[in-house]
Amino acid sequence: MQDDERSRPFPAQPDDGARDDSKAAQSERRRFPRETKSTAEQPAPSPALQPLRFSTRDLDPAQQFAAWQSYVAPLVDVRRPDNSPPDAGFGADHAAWNLGGMLIIQQSTPAHSYMRSEAKVRSSPIDHWHISVLRNGRTWTEVGGHVSEGEPGKVELRSLGHPFRGRSTDAQTLSLYLPRELLHPASTEIRNNIALSGTRAKLLIDYLDGVEAQLAQLAEADLAHVVQTIRDMILTSVSSSPAYFSSAEPHNSLPLKDRVYRFVQHNLMSPDLTTDRLCRELGVSRTRLYQAFEPDGGVHHYIQRRRLLAAHAALSDTANRQQIVDIAFAAGFSSAAHFSRAFSKEFGYSPREARNVAVPSYLGHPVEPASEAESAQSFDKWLRTLGHTRRA
Repeated sequence: MQDDERSRPFPAQPDDGARDDSKAAQSERRRFPRETKSTAEQPAPSPALQPLRFSTRDLDPAQQFAAWQSYVAPLVDVRRPDNSPPDAGFGADHAAWNLGGMLIIQQSTPAHSYMRSEAKVRSSPIDHWHISVLRNGRTWTEVGGHVSEGEPGKVELRSLGHPFRGRSTDAQTLSLYLPRELLHPASTEIRNNIALSGTRAKLLIDYLDGVEAQLAQLAEADLAHVVQTIRDMILTSVSSSPAYFSSAEPHNSLPLKDRVYRFVQHNLMSPDLTTDRLCRELGVSRTRLYQAFEPDGGVHHYIQRRRLLAAHAALSDTANRQQIVDIAFAAGFSSAAHFSRAFSKEFGYSPREARNVAVPSYLGHPVEPASEAESAQSFDKWLRTLGHTRRA
């Protein structure tokens, strides 16, 4: 009997490796429970932007250039090349997207020359930064004797607050228009009419490519983030080379409005930042100062808006726990009641409500395009009110 038991084979036992695998599988099943299908899918956010489109291609060829001249007149005066026949066609396309705090423009044009004259600068409230990226073609733009050459792979920065002139070959361009205050670094100024290149410029162009491809799908919640990211990438690209800053530029060589902008920025919190002080410090008459800032609503309005923007930034800073009245006084307001009234009028909500607004007002909200009959006037209005838009 014992011999039989000794001769009987033992039942097969799993080896140690198999036991470990089995335990691991059970452990995985416990760690990752079976997924259950959601019964209600969240709807995708609705697109926020509708482009404002303009094209000369449906017009009679003899009328195309005049139509284009009229459309871009708020910005520049344009001319055909000297060897172009007067009745030759000028097939141009323009699509504008208004993110509230930034305009993005897709443009295709034949060869032409352009000029923003001193007279146009003086009569226009448009002093934004213009950032352009050529998809193809070339441009040459002169400001104060310095020529910037644009070509694919470069990012050009130019102020609309200064006269300029230039020419372009047949070209496709992606352009940005940003409010002046959006690109104002803390301690210095960006040089005008510069062309950025290199690794950081390429990263910026790659990001703009991605934004351009998604313009029709962007939701309203995306817009402020897109504007802020583009702004930060531009400043990062500029900061990579000190040669792109103009802090050493002779103060008296600047146009009057630019001298005022700088003085106000550096003395924003001073309680005696007045028209009289500006005239005295800058050596300019009150009449000339008023004339220069008439399109902006006057010098006082410009100073007050700059102070309100500074106060808004402090209020929406989650790390800043100052009392509202202290922020008002720090921004140069002598009365809490006056500050509250001016703030509510400018932004459409109270200083207390601004504590819950994470985005500075100049980053804006989308603006719907008008009808085709009003398209030229609407693009002009978008330029004039850029950075001033309020939530409906």
